[in-house]
Amino acid sequence: MSKPKALAVVGPTASGKSALGMALARQLYGEIVCMDSMQIYKRMDIGTAKPTQAERATVPHHLVDIVEPGEAYTVARYAEDAQRVMEEITSRGALPILVGGTGFYLQALTQGLTLGGVQSDPQVRERLKAMAQDEEGKRLLHERLRAVDPVTAARLHPNDITRVSRALEVYELTGIAMSAQEQPEFDSPFEIFRIGVAMERSVLYQRIDARVDAMMAQGLLEEVKALLTEDVSPQAQAMQGIGYKELVPVIQGLYPLENAVSDIKRNSRHYAKRQMTWFRRDGQIYWLKPDQDNTEAQALAIARAFWEGTQA
Repeated sequence: MSKPKALAVVGPTASGKSALGMALARQLYGEIVCMDSMQIYKRMDIGTAKPTQAERATVPHHLVDIVEPGEAYTVARYAEDAQRVMEEITSRGALPILVGGTGFYLQALTQGLTLGGVQSDPQVRERLKAMAQDEEGKRLLHERLRAVDPVTAARLHPNDITRVSRALEVYELTGIAMSAQEQPEFDSPFEIFRIGVAMERSVLYQRIDARVDAMMAQGLLEEVKALLTEDVSPQAQAMQGIGYKELVPVIQGLYPLENAVSDIKRNSRHYAKRQMTWFRRDGQIYWLKPDQDNTEAQALAIARAFWEGTQA
C-alpha cells in the first residue's frame, strides 16, 4: 500500500522558504507544518521570523507557538508532534508541507533518530563542558548523566568530560539516552519529497543582513527584554537562539548594541553555511536553480507532479 505524501521545503535562513511554502500551500491545498526549532516558542516572534497572523489566517500553520520559552523541546518530541499533525492533515485530504531549516527535524522524520550520527551542537557542548571546570563540577555533570542515562554513566569515568558531555548533549538534543541508540531500521510512514531553496552566497548574506536590520527595527531588543522580564532564564534552550543570546548582554549593560547586531549578522551567516552543509548531504533534495527568477514555478511544477503521482 502506498504511503501518504508530504512535501518539505528546506534551505538556509533568509532564503525565502516560508514564502515558497505559502505559495505551494495555496496552489496545492496544503497546510504548513513548522520545521523550525525556534518558531515553536511562544512570544518569540520577531527574532524567529515567525509567520504573521495574516499569513496563518490565509494558510493553516501547525507547530507554531506550542512551547513556553522556558521549556525544553527535543527532536524526539518534535517527531511525534509532526507525525501526528501530518496524519491529521492527510485525513482531511490536504497536503502536509514541512517548511523550515532545522535539518535535524527533517532527519528525524525521514531517517529516524539514529543517535550515533547526531550532529554536535557547539553551544550545547561548550555549555556542558563549562560546568566541569573543577572536581565538583565533574561530579555534578556525571550525576546529571546518571539521572538520564545510567547505562552510559556506568561505563564513563567522571573525569572523561568529553564523553560525558557528548552523552548529555545527545540526550539534550534528542530526549533519548545514548545507550538506547541501537534502533530497528526506520521506515517513515510518509513519502516526503524534499525541495531545496538555495542562492548565491553573496546574495544570501545580503538578505541575512537586511533581515537582521529589519528585526531590530521591528523591536527585537524589546522582545528579548520582555522575555527576561518574564523570568525566562538566559540559559534556557530557547534563549540560545541567534538574535536572542547576543542581545542578553546588551540588556544587562555588558555589551554595546552595535556590536551585538554585528554578531547576530555574523552568527546568522555562519548558521546558514552550516545549514547548507547539512542539507547538501541529503541526496534526495531537489534543489531549485538559484540563478533563475521562476523558482516558484519550478517548485510548483515538481510539487504538483509529486502530489498527483506523475513523473516530473
